[in-house]
Amino acid sequence: MSDILSLCEIVRNTAYSIHLYHAHGHLEKVYENAMVNRLQKAGVEVQQQVPLTVYDEDGTVLGNYVADLLVGGCLLVELKACKSIADEHIAQLLGYLRASRIGHGMLINFGSFKFEARKFVF
Repeated sequence: MSDILSLCEIVRNTAYSIHLYHAHGHLEKVYENAMVNRLQKAGVEVQQQVPLTVYDEDGTVLGNYVADLLVGGCLLVELKACKSIADEHIAQLLGYLRASRIGHGMLINFGSFKFEARKFVF
């Protein structure tokens, strides 16, 4: 468990430094590219726009969706560039975690004056 917490801390600190430098006002893709760039420079495994399989409860494949970032093969990161994190953003991430069977996720919003990052466990 400490490994995932360390990974979350690296992602949170990286996102915060991007927020300080770029502030708010860019499109989500700019922040996504910045996260990939900085995490890779830090030696962290990160995949961008990763197709993930969605399963039903019996293991039947239902389809795919595209995750913004998959960090370390075990942390799904959903990025937003909006005024504030809304309930539907949380529901989206929790749905992605449940469907893809990835246990840990982070929701990070770059669109607000105030930095927002939340961790979720499914």
